[in-house]
Amino acid sequence: MTAISPPDTRAVGAAASSFPRRRIRADLRSERRAGWAMVAPAVLLLAAFLIVPVLLGFVLSFTNARLVSPEPVGFAGLDNFVRAFTADPTFVRSLLNTFCFAAVVVPVQAGFGLVLAILVNQKIRGAVAFRVIFFIPVVTSIVVVSILWKFMYQRDGLVNSFIDSITFGAWRGTAWLDNPSTALAAIIVLSVWQAVGFHMLIWLSGLQTIPEELYEAARIDGAGAWRQFRDVTWPCLRPTRVFVLITITIAALGLFVQVDVMTQGGPVDATSTLVYHAVRMGYHQQQIGYGSALSLVFFVLVLVVALVQRFLTRDKD
Repeated sequence: MTAISPPDTRAVGAAASSFPRRRIRADLRSERRAGWAMVAPAVLLLAAFLIVPVLLGFVLSFTNARLVSPEPVGFAGLDNFVRAFTADPTFVRSLLNTFCFAAVVVPVQAGFGLVLAILVNQKIRGAVAFRVIFFIPVVTSIVVVSILWKFMYQRDGLVNSFIDSITFGAWRGTAWLDNPSTALAAIIVLSVWQAVGFHMLIWLSGLQTIPEELYEAARIDGAGAWRQFRDVTWPCLRPTRVFVLITITIAALGLFVQVDVMTQGGPVDATSTLVYHAVRMGYHQQQIGYGSALSLVFFVLVLVVALVQRFLTRDKD
């Protein structure tokens, strides 16, 4: 009589335990494929319209490439950068104008936006309408806004008519965009007015996250309005403050549309900025290699400013 051996329980257990692992690995591979399939369109668009142009611009900045030229593209080394800082006075003026614009717009726009946010955060009648009024310029195209303000800044425009009315004819104003001493200031006023509503809402969202208990405790300690702002509001707005300062700075350094629509860099380069000069050299004058070099300078400038701001606003333990 033949004896029947018992089944190998270890082999059966190993086979049973390996089946769930294979199933889990198969599910993970399926999820990865599905994930890559979903992000593939975004990755392709980013590569085609962001990564490739950035790499191409970096390469072209070291060449003498032109948009339309019978001459072959040649390696120029650092010649484009040397030319920018030593042989191109318009670049130097554009760099100074960009810094002046940012130095005024960043604190004024951030401060004005914070004041407006504090005002509309009060529980008073008409606060919602006040928010809408100041946010309308944000959703309006900057091109349209620039065209309207260009007409307003003319010698017989609305701005000079208003000045003439409030001064009873004592000062009739000037052609703001045609005067080298007032053109950049006129663009600064427009830019602050157009974007302050956006940052007002950002400040407002930060204000609404501050617990009311902190203000109640401050009032119990006898703190007035200024001390409540200094000891409660301002410290609690730190994350919002960092975001607002960085976004305003980057936008200010990238000033282009207002200049292109209203003044085309004039008069006598009084409103030319770094981005506008790069576009003008790269496309209007077809010096794509030199324009790419100016764009690379702009990228480094924005990176340095962002890192400095991040360092100054870092958490200090």
